[in-house]
Amino acid sequence: MLKVENLTLHYGQSQVLHGIDLQAAAGEVTAVMGTNGVGKTSLLKAISGRHPYSGGQLSVNGVALQHPSAFQAARAGIAYVPQGREIFALMSVMENLETAFACLPKDQHRIPDDIFDLFPVLRDMRNRRGGDLSGGQQQQLAIARALMTRPRVLLLDEPTEGIQPNIIQQIGRTIGLLRRQGNMAIVLVEQNFDFAYGLADRFVVMTRGTVKRRADKAAVTADQLLADVAL
Repeated sequence: MLKVENLTLHYGQSQVLHGIDLQAAAGEVTAVMGTNGVGKTSLLKAISGRHPYSGGQLSVNGVALQHPSAFQAARAGIAYVPQGREIFALMSVMENLETAFACLPKDQHRIPDDIFDLFPVLRDMRNRRGGDLSGGQQQQLAIARALMTRPRVLLLDEPTEGIQPNIIQQIGRTIGLLRRQGNMAIVLVEQNFDFAYGLADRFVVMTRGTVKRRADKAAVTADQLLADVAL
């Protein structure tokens, strides 16, 4: 579903991604792991059009994307849930969800029931301002807003950061359900090792802007991954 080939990215004169290759298949969770500062968030920003990449190829479902903007990436089926959530604090839950209409045809300008089935708290708080929600509720809203675009690829950047344990469990169940539905590729960047290891089907370990290891879950132990991530 998602194919990234030889991707490079610069911030000014500094190169932060060095020839990244990554594939993420529909119906699977691909966990991108590594210590802080190795380029995980930069990779997601490049894929989602949030920051222009310098070189390489990016395709979704076999269709090449030529340095897409964030809007073009969303129209192509890439949904991004950023670290820090970035919900609109002064807009209601409903208005936050409706911002996804910008990249949908007019006949799809409605909020599907399954959004509220996944996150019942959002139905109860649909008229509340985003900034008045707890951190866990804001994270659920950010994921729901991404799912509003009917993505083929879902990018999740640190979805458990600063979230209470019961909400982490709910988010994990939601990711598992989306994986079982089999119609999207999920790329997960996560520092919570147990959370990522429990959900992922395959792993990409990064170090200093490069890929150190690629492995299916059956081919690598948790201890081996931990050792790679720690280096």
